[in-house]
Amino acid sequence: MRTSNPALNAKTFERFGSGVAAGSEPMTIEGTVNRTAFLLLLLVATATWTWSQTAAGVPVGGYLVGGILGGLVAAIVTIAKPAWAPVSAPIYALLEGLALGAISAYFQARFPGIVIQAVGLTFGVLFALLVAYRSHLIPVTENFRLGVVAATGGIAIFYLVAFGLSFFNIRIPFLHEGSTVGILFSLFVVVIAALNLVLDFDFIEKGAEQGAPKLMEWYAAFGLIVTLVWLYLEILRLLSKLRSR
Repeated sequence: MRTSNPALNAKTFERFGSGVAAGSEPMTIEGTVNRTAFLLLLLVATATWTWSQTAAGVPVGGYLVGGILGGLVAAIVTIAKPAWAPVSAPIYALLEGLALGAISAYFQARFPGIVIQAVGLTFGVLFALLVAYRSHLIPVTENFRLGVVAATGGIAIFYLVAFGLSFFNIRIPFLHEGSTVGILFSLFVVVIAALNLVLDFDFIEKGAEQGAPKLMEWYAAFGLIVTLVWLYLEILRLLSKLRSR
């Protein structure tokens, strides 16, 4: 199994062996779905709270920075220690929600209505790809995996380079501006982020088939949330470029 999601990689389930201990419950797809829904609920709760603080005129810069840095730490801990996922994954969702609420409020102030559009498109893409995956309309071949992994890695490196250049006041125009090239680039990133969902679905299904430990439901749910957050942010960026034209 291969996925470009750093939380769901080929060695994750191998750390726990090929199966579960006698008398233990195995990981299931239904259990993973339930855990994912719970993490989404936590994320939405804190995002809504940050949003309400913005509406009340309360500065949310601290929540934004704290959410980003705290979420990053929680994500690294979860990836390094999958056994801690039942605790660290909810913490990640709560902290990430703080950041997303602040980011969403910023975009909403600039482009009214953009957030509900981004949320609707994110879940629309999620369910459309889930149906396509379950209907075997998108075959998850090794070449497909390699292509998505390579594209995701390239995007990550590009973002890191752009971030480094920003310290020298060097900006890459199409990364933030609504030019034709900028829109096409954002559209490409959205497509790659969406295809990562397919790899996540496949990885979760394989984990359930192999009888991974029950706690891996939390870890798999965490990985899926990571992809959904990325997809939402990229859709938000794309819509903002379209609205700015």
